[in-house]
Amino acid sequence: MHARSLLLVPALALFANLVHAEEWAIDAAHTRVGFTVPHMVVSDVEGRFHDVKGKVDIDDKDPTKSVVEITIQAGSVDTANADRDKHLKSPDFFDVAKFPTITFKSTKISKVGKNKYKVTGDLTIRDVTKSVVLDVEASDAIQNPWGKQVRGVKVAGKVNRHDFGLNWNKTLDKGGVLVGDIVTLDVQFELDK
Repeated sequence: MHARSLLLVPALALFANLVHAEEWAIDAAHTRVGFTVPHMVVSDVEGRFHDVKGKVDIDDKDPTKSVVEITIQAGSVDTANADRDKHLKSPDFFDVAKFPTITFKSTKISKVGKNKYKVTGDLTIRDVTKSVVLDVEASDAIQNPWGKQVRGVKVAGKVNRHDFGLNWNKTLDKGGVLVGDIVTLDVQFELDK
């Protein structure tokens, strides 16, 4: 009986951590998962993913105990250029036929200011998972005109595309490359309780 009681302790501790957490879902109609990549050394190309789902279990008493899980359909990439989008979906980049989703799961949240956090998590693109750190700013919850509790979240960060096997490129005649290495993330979520 003593051994059984010892097994209950970790389970009760986990339950205690989840008691204060409330589940919030990503409102896809009011969400933008955007990115910017340097193009030919002279400009930037912007894009976004349209098909995003996920949830955030928010612990308002201790936000560092919150949990984030996001799934993006890689085939929903949109850079306002059909040929480029087709190339991004190909094996040169996302290879959506083999790897249809991009996922992010938080592993650590640190508070750095009022409603500001560093969120560390596992980002998986293709068959590669890397730990990334994102800057996150979250609003307090408000009630919208239809009586629903909502809150906003802004996310910023940078990732090196080569870390995820997105290596395709072309060298330019006068130096430089067609596609830059660093992808800048610009994400805005609206969450519904």
